[in-house]
Parts: sequence; structure tokens; C-alpha cells
Amino acid sequence: MKQYTGEVLSHRKHGEEYHSLTVVAPDIAASARPGQFVNLRPPADRYYILRRPFSICRVNRGSGWAATIEVIFDIRGPGTAALAAMRAHDPIDVIGPIGQGFAIPKNRQACLLIGGGVGATPLFFLGEELRAAGKRVDVLCGASRASRLVNTLELKRLGAMTEFTTDDGSVGYHGLVTDLLPNMIERCGSEVLYACGPRPMLQAVTAIAIKYRLPVQVALEEQMACGIGICLSCVAPIYNQKGTGVMHVRTCLEGPVFNGARVAWDRYGTDLDEADGPPGN
Repeated sequence: MKQYTGEVLSHRKHGEEYHSLTVVAPDIAASARPGQFVNLRPPADRYYILRRPFSICRVNRGSGWAATIEVIFDIRGPGTAALAAMRAHDPIDVIGPIGQGFAIPKNRQACLLIGGGVGATPLFFLGEELRAAGKRVDVLCGASRASRLVNTLELKRLGAMTEFTTDDGSVGYHGLVTDLLPNMIERCGSEVLYACGPRPMLQAVTAIAIKYRLPVQVALEEQMACGIGICLSCVAPIYNQKGTGVMHVRTCLEGPVFNGARVAWDRYGTDLDEADGPPGN
């Protein structure tokens, strides 16, 4: 993990609701893995106490100015609005790469990537790494409406099979990704699942993975204040290795990627002293 001043290479608009920043960050680009994130400080024309965490969407590992990272985000407040106003050559304070990323399977070849809304952004980086490793990649992404899907054209290019769902039926299947997931698993011969998105979706994906006896890695989206393991605002209930109890784990450093079967989904916000073992996976 490094902190330094990078430089915005480009700002692009993705559809109606999303922005992307490509930042020259050679040290981060060299060591980043899919699922890790960066902490960006909004421009210094206003005083922001906290940085904003963003999953790394893509990495270009070229040398010098060609070594970049890209993040995609929507505007949720003054901080992200300030980031969305940045332009090429603006300096930007960045910390990264942070956290634990996705593991690339050694023996399993068919990988199904499941995303929800803007939470799908790590799947681009992950999919490229999986394909580079010779794996089959299939994609299933959902959102509330068409404008909340992130870059559908590139997701179609990424997956051998790509399906979309929307809550309002404006694109793809009218419903949830979990409605299509069992069929996708069977049609694609999926051997491992990766999921990024809202917690209810991740919990439902994990339940289906357990039913099919498939390993599932999930990237949790928790509220991160510091993003570097100090404030403990992002702890999640995770079963210990032996499955004998649940402990609070920092999502920013020990995550954000976890084995979905080790997440104690029903223990969020509860006393952890009476934990049961995890479900089988």
C-alpha cells in the first residue's frame, strides 16, 4: 500500500449516471489485483476529512505514463461530485492498492461473474485476469434500471455468455440476477462464482452457490470511513477458520473479498457470542 500524488489521465462519462477516472499510478498499477481498491482524496479546494474508496476497475501496467488505474463511480455527495469534476492533468492524492483481492482458481476453468449496479466495476479487471489465465468467463449483471448497468457493451465482450437483468425490465430479464443464476450455472457449466454488489444480492448468490456446492468469492460493500484499518467502521461478521465462532473482521484490510460461505450473513448487527458454525460449501 502506497500513498502519493498521482495525476488524472482522463475523465469519461459512462452512460447517464457513471463517471470514470483514469489515474497515472505506476506503483499501484504494478501490484494491484482484482478486487482490491484505492482511496482517493477529493480536490483540495474544499476540506474533506475522509477519502473515498473505489474498487479498481481496470489496470494498465505499461511503464511510466502508461501505468494507470481506472475507477468508476456515481455521484453520491459533495466528495464524489468534486471527483467527477476533475479533468486531465489534475493532481490527485491516492492510497492503494488496499485489501485482499479475488483468488484465481488453479483447477477450475469455468468462472461465472455476478454483479449488481455500480458494484460490478471490479468484474472488468477480474474478467480480464481470468481470461489471461485461460479461464472461461461468463457474466451475469443486474441493476434497478438500464442506466444503472455499467458499460454493457464491454461486459458483452468480456463474457462467453453475458446476461442482464433489471428490476424494471428496461433491459434484459425483468427481475433479479438470482432468478437467472441457477440456469446460468447449468448452461455455462460454472465451477466457481465471483460476486460484487449489494449485500442482499451477495447473500442470495452465496445460498445458491452452497446449493450447487460451488465455491463463491464475494466482495463486500461496507461503509468505510478511513479505508486503511484504523476506524473499524467497516467490520463484518465472518466465521473463523474452524467454523467454531464468528469474529468481527475489517472489510477494508482483511477483505473486501471473502469466501461467501464464511460470511455470517444473518449475524450483521447482532451479538456474536453465540455463533454457530458456517454452512457447508
